[in-house]
Amino acid sequence: MLVLVAPGQGAQAPGFLTPWLELPGAAARVAGWSDAIGLDLAHYGTQADADEIRDTAVAQPLLVAAGLLSAAALGDIADLAPGAVAGHSVGEITAAVLAGVLDDTAALRLVRTRGLAMADAAAVTETGMSALLGGDPEVSVAHLEKLGLTAANVNGAGQIVAAGTMAQLAALAEDKPEGVRKVIALKVAGAFHTHHMAPAVDTLARAAADLSPADPKVPYVSNKDGETVAGGAEVLQRLIGQVANPVRWDLCMETFKALGVTALLEVCPGGTLTGLAKRALPGVRTLALKTPDDLDAARRLIADTADTAVVTAAAAEPSPAAADAAGA
Repeated sequence: MLVLVAPGQGAQAPGFLTPWLELPGAAARVAGWSDAIGLDLAHYGTQADADEIRDTAVAQPLLVAAGLLSAAALGDIADLAPGAVAGHSVGEITAAVLAGVLDDTAALRLVRTRGLAMADAAAVTETGMSALLGGDPEVSVAHLEKLGLTAANVNGAGQIVAAGTMAQLAALAEDKPEGVRKVIALKVAGAFHTHHMAPAVDTLARAAADLSPADPKVPYVSNKDGETVAGGAEVLQRLIGQVANPVRWDLCMETFKALGVTALLEVCPGGTLTGLAKRALPGVRTLALKTPDDLDAARRLIADTADTAVVTAAAAEPSPAAADAAGA
């Protein structure tokens, strides 16, 4: 079974959109999205430096646009036939489009509002995020709470991301939880998925009020608790609330495993989520779409997964003789 996933903020890099815009129709599609949201996505994806695309209001729509563009290059979602879709943080909006909950223009408008609102919320207090590598999750979370920090991303595979004020993060750097090998400051502009983002929730709720979400066409796995969500309205409500609540990617990966994942494909700018999957889901084939050069390998992975599913289904069907014997 194939799971299609979309990365979150921090995955962007200067110029990462450049090769994708060379694909037929890509530049025109991105130009249309840019006009719809009032942001020159092509400029930021090709010419802007690391500081410019670190801006939350820029990074979030840029990441969603890149994810949608790379997924479209693979073909129609119905032909890809993923067994589930999911996204990490802002990648959940990309996943909502892939699942058929929102159309691409509505999603880009929503994520533009999300990015602006979260940037405004982040400007109130100087905050940030740091990744903790290694250690026991329960011990680390308790230690973070003692320092006044939030475990904003529980990513599994030995990684937790702490979020809070810069003073709290400085204290964490000096006083790591027992067993943690390293604390790495992340290049993000706020304490996302914490109470510091509460003002953005109200803004996003108002922006979402006019949307008409459809029910997911494929299982949509939510960051909130790793559960699959069957209703479009509930997906949208979770997207709104998730801005100020922790990302439980560890639980998402547990759900992938329970669903029978055999392959995980990460849309552009891939790498982060495939890295986590390699450690947390041993035996699962992974592939990250970084440039169009990865498309052929991705198509082979999709085809192999589909062939395996057909063979497995055929093997599970009883022969006519067996069916007669069973009274089928």
